[in-house]
Amino acid sequence: RLESIIMNIPVRFSAGLVPLAGNTRMAVTLPEDATVADLLQHLRAEHPVMESRLDNVIPMIAGRHVASSEHLATGQEVSLLLPVAGGST
Repeated sequence: RLESIIMNIPVRFSAGLVPLAGNTRMAVTLPEDATVADLLQHLRAEHPVMESRLDNVIPMIAGRHVASSEHLATGQEVSLLLPVAGGST
């Protein structure tokens, strides 16, 4: 293989992540065989301030929750949502 094929993945952040990400959206470049776990690892490495919050995100693609093992496709938007806590103890 001469060089890895790369893909661009648009990422949308939930309100709880926006202050850490600095924006509501970001484009991430990953190798063609990347998974959601690879995306999260990339974000941890490039934006360490987000690291602790990324451990709890719920990744979604096309309105459905996806596992970290889900393979990504170029241009496929991934939304990262933080779970909402509520109720009383």
